[in-house]
Amino acid sequence: MLNKPIGRLAICILHLSRKIWSLREMGEVEDVVIVGAGIAGLATAVALKRYGLRALVLERSEGLRATGAGLSLFPNAWLALEALGVAHKLSPLYSPSTKGFLTNIQNGATQEVSMVGSHSGGGPRTVHRKALLEALAEELPFDTIRFSSKIKSIEAQELEGSSIAVLQLEDCAIIKTKILIGCDGVHSVVARWLGLTKPVNSGRWAVRGLAVFPQGHGYAQNVWQYLDVGTRAGFVPLTDKELYWFLATNNPLPKGEDMTAGNPEQLQREVIENFAKDFPSKYIDAVRHADLSTLTMSPLMLRLPWDVIFGNAHKGTITVAGDAMHPMTPDLGQGGGSSLEDAVVLGRHIGESVVANGRLVPREAANAIEKYVKERRWRAAWLISGSYIAGWAQQDGSGWWRKFFRDVVFYRLLFPRLLNAVKYDCGSLTKSCIAAGSKKTE
Repeated sequence: MLNKPIGRLAICILHLSRKIWSLREMGEVEDVVIVGAGIAGLATAVALKRYGLRALVLERSEGLRATGAGLSLFPNAWLALEALGVAHKLSPLYSPSTKGFLTNIQNGATQEVSMVGSHSGGGPRTVHRKALLEALAEELPFDTIRFSSKIKSIEAQELEGSSIAVLQLEDCAIIKTKILIGCDGVHSVVARWLGLTKPVNSGRWAVRGLAVFPQGHGYAQNVWQYLDVGTRAGFVPLTDKELYWFLATNNPLPKGEDMTAGNPEQLQREVIENFAKDFPSKYIDAVRHADLSTLTMSPLMLRLPWDVIFGNAHKGTITVAGDAMHPMTPDLGQGGGSSLEDAVVLGRHIGESVVANGRLVPREAANAIEKYVKERRWRAAWLISGSYIAGWAQQDGSGWWRKFFRDVVFYRLLFPRLLNAVKYDCGSLTKSCIAAGSKKTE
């Protein structure tokens, strides 16, 4: 008698599992999917939300990534944050740096440089990366970000006369989307699918970390840098108790050492005892106070500028933004800023298409994405080139002419011009369009 109910239950469970599997095979359908919950991904989702367009953000990690500890945001980045409506959350917390002090390790000479270009609108503010990500994430509905979502494959299919992207995740889930935006970093799956060339290694690598001084560090809001042959290091205050510090070098790793194996104590020790052993005590002290959980080491990668200009950065309604489109070295502090610019420009083009048509029309969205890529190509290529040149001028070479070029030509003549050239207004997300987008969602 007991077997019959159990048998019926087993049959019901079997039918239910088949139905669930059938729905899984069909896949869920989204208007916009963004791969990557970094700066570019979250900012793009916020920009689209301003037009009433919801995006699903797929993030492979289990939570928001705070890798890098801190980042410098120049005035162009703050204009983008203002357009996104989040600048007011961060600007009261972080003060701008107006001066920098550069010390030549070999002769001890220190020179002062202005961090404010003649037309730049102010100096950079160094912010906690995690604070920026959280400020962006707070603008999104709670179900926008789906963590632990790893892309297994991408393919394009035709649906109702338009091309859509079909994503298969590693957990076998299938997601179909009218627009796919890859914001998944230097080793982007979406960029690879589009056929963009792989980023190349600049020949340098960097260590970054956050130093914590519970009693306060006592430094003014300036940028402190130290220059040696093949190595450049420095620190800048974030708050009165925290410093963001870095070291970039083209020197090889010690033989037999594998500092990429997740050993922060060893990494800290190598910086203090090897790579920065001749640096002033104030820098060594910053490294000693490092919060070991924030230490990272990575090669400095870039996509060749002509690959950005001539490469296939979009196909239909599939495109890339941020490091997935234009990875660059950090020597002009434009990695985060350029990602924020991308988000505003891409969000504006897609959003205006939605407002003009009253809904998301894939063919019109493809035209909007093409406009975005055209607008961003040359800007991105210039930033990649300028960042690489800045790194080469400040760090490479030991000959007298290289030192003269760095100390006299670059810092006194070229650096102020680079700061002015960095100035850029990515535009706004207009109120009329935002209102129209909000009405659409009511």
